[in-house]
Amino acid sequence: MKVERHSKIVELIGKHEIETQEELAEYLNQAGFQVTQATVSRDIRELKLTKVTSENGKQRYMVMQNQGNFSDKYIRILQDGFLSMDMAQNILVIRTVSGMAMAVAAALDAIHFHEIVGCIAGDDTIMCAVRSVDDTILVMDKIRKLLH
Repeated sequence: MKVERHSKIVELIGKHEIETQEELAEYLNQAGFQVTQATVSRDIRELKLTKVTSENGKQRYMVMQNQGNFSDKYIRILQDGFLSMDMAQNILVIRTVSGMAMAVAAALDAIHFHEIVGCIAGDDTIMCAVRSVDDTILVMDKIRKLLH
């Protein structure tokens, strides 16, 4: 239950500008998770969420590891091995330089895109299972930004 709740929290703060623990608890309760403020507080601490100022000047919770605070090593592996990507519904197919698929998949795993459920790598191809078609488009945009 905790893993599902944590996954839902990451999803919710990605979709909504959530400012307070109470607001997060309300979203979780609407999603079917019966939580107290103390539970939400503990989840925020365990997920290492932080508050940042959004474009409109309001504070909101964010997962810092998903906001460009990546090791240069992982981005470099992605840039060096990446050739192309395409989607088939909620499956993202990434083509890499021959022999680089496992390294690029490991880099994607280390970057922790919450939209990606998991990756399978061969020699020059990676198949990523993504939560939804919309999330696949979002992940493709995030990868494009990392490549430039």
